[in-house]
Amino acid sequence: MSDLFTELKQKVSGKDLKIVFPEGLDERILTAVSRLAKENVLLPIVVGKTDDVENKAKEIGVSLDGVEIYDPSTYAEIDNLVTSFVERRKGKVTEEDARKILQDENYFGTMLVYVGKAHGLVSGAAHSTADTVRPALQIIKTKQGVKKTSGVFIMVREDEKYVFADCAINISPDSQDLAEIAVESASTAAMFDIDPRVAMLSFSTKGSAKSEETEKVVNAVKIAKELRPDLVLDGEFQFDAAFVPSVAAKKAPDSVIKGDANVFVFPSLEAGNIGYKIAQRLGNFEAVGPILQGLNQPVNDLSRGCNAEDVYKLALITAAQAL
Repeated sequence: MSDLFTELKQKVSGKDLKIVFPEGLDERILTAVSRLAKENVLLPIVVGKTDDVENKAKEIGVSLDGVEIYDPSTYAEIDNLVTSFVERRKGKVTEEDARKILQDENYFGTMLVYVGKAHGLVSGAAHSTADTVRPALQIIKTKQGVKKTSGVFIMVREDEKYVFADCAINISPDSQDLAEIAVESASTAAMFDIDPRVAMLSFSTKGSAKSEETEKVVNAVKIAKELRPDLVLDGEFQFDAAFVPSVAAKKAPDSVIKGDANVFVFPSLEAGNIGYKIAQRLGNFEAVGPILQGLNQPVNDLSRGCNAEDVYKLALITAAQAL
């Protein structure tokens, strides 16, 4: 396990943080929660029928000591969850609808987080991103002043750590979206002990080219500086001007970013997704994420191709977000 996760483990251990895992019959989930409980890192909750979950754990040879199992069909406080869900949806669902919806493990798990029975949620091993994120957007919702959630990757190679955003959620963010992504990404960076230096990326550096696309980023820089005037943030930059000091000295000599950015905000999902995969595959960086940001309480989405180690790591991240 890299130093990054060793530090996260130390940060969250002993805090009695409860993380809910809606996919209680998935082998990877059960393997990860067994390890989390055994190491006393956090207090895992898995969702599913108790007998089914216990039988699955026996089948794959893992202990559920220290793991709580919540079954939506027999949960003692389901009436309270139903009432809270109806209130949260503000007339969009009836009580009867709510009872049916809360039998869905992701909705049930998200409500546990919302009412304070858990501190965060990890799902997606057997569900689509939409199935994981939709309940979070409907119930937990985005923070005040944030219109949309976004997804970042922490790119790790030995002692190097960088934040790439948004590489997971927003296909074509506007200037306001990009500004919010920049601010939230800076906060995420700080959680990983990265002192954020934020570069807003484009195919232009400080007006070297002009188009609707570059103006979008220029405006995003202005908005972000208004939102967080304390941040070290600038743009628009081509990547080399944000990352290479000698290039920055020529292309953007007056910028607060001197080729030393560590948080990179891409102008579109297309660019961000391509960018992180290039760093991962050609640069041999470990891509940690996507980490969802901008929500009132932490919810994170696994890849359906994940392994138990991925689940373990994302649980550590989710717990750290809850602190």
